[in-house]
Amino acid sequence: MTDTFQSEKTDASAWFNSLRDDIVARFESIERQHVSNTSPGQFEVKKTKRTSDDGSDAGGGLMSVMRDGRVFEKVGVNISTVFGTLGSRAQEAMVARKGLVKMDKDPRFWASGISVVAHMQNPHCPAVHMNTRMFWTPEAWWFGGGSDLNPCIEYPKDTEQFHSVLEAYCAPHGADLYPRYKAWADEYFYMPHRKCTRGVGGIFYDDHCTDDWQKDFALTQDVGRAFLPAYAPLVEARLQQSWDAADREIQLTHRGLYAEYNLLYDRGTRFGLETGHDPDAVLMSLPPLAKWI
Repeated sequence: MTDTFQSEKTDASAWFNSLRDDIVARFESIERQHVSNTSPGQFEVKKTKRTSDDGSDAGGGLMSVMRDGRVFEKVGVNISTVFGTLGSRAQEAMVARKGLVKMDKDPRFWASGISVVAHMQNPHCPAVHMNTRMFWTPEAWWFGGGSDLNPCIEYPKDTEQFHSVLEAYCAPHGADLYPRYKAWADEYFYMPHRKCTRGVGGIFYDDHCTDDWQKDFALTQDVGRAFLPAYAPLVEARLQQSWDAADREIQLTHRGLYAEYNLLYDRGTRFGLETGHDPDAVLMSLPPLAKWI
């Protein structure tokens, strides 16, 4: 496959940037609307840059992080578009997963995406993760991503609402998608060493390619569009709920599970670090405070 995907790459990168703007604006609005004696949090925006081994430009992105807000204790909304050549370990992973031929003759890659992780002040407000991405090599392209809810104190009603919105946004793309990608999330976010999942699930997919780029891009856009209507109402409904030291203890202990998963199993974390992306951006997902008992 030759690199005939320049317009598709441009469209995908622009979409992730637009989605980033929508999420940042909604989260800052939630911060301003919440009644508190403290000032509302705002995102600090930092450009990230990646360089190749020879020092040439290899892309970058924006890391937007809010800390110690009224509602959000730490939330990051990162976008990146990176490119270059894959190292030997990354090549081996791609060949194994995608069934590609050896990539040593043309190890080029291009990847763009958005990643969102929110850790909340109020233990009754659920943490959340969402990402969507497009990946290209000279031999193949594909999409991946998903959303999953990570409450420290679970409310079945919230779990049901979150999943119902995801299901509704997946439905136009095929009746089989939501149940299949929900099951994939349950498997992907399972931690064998703890014999549990890190949260209450959502959807997850990777290596998604039907050979119809517009169709697959439309699905990935709808996964991104589903995020705010699935998540923001849950936060708005619980941000005034009272909590105490025991609730905080539950929250910090649960965050330990989140940190363990991301450091031990998360595919995106491993890829970002192996390909030389800004480690602060890659590890943005880690909670500000966590506890192990």
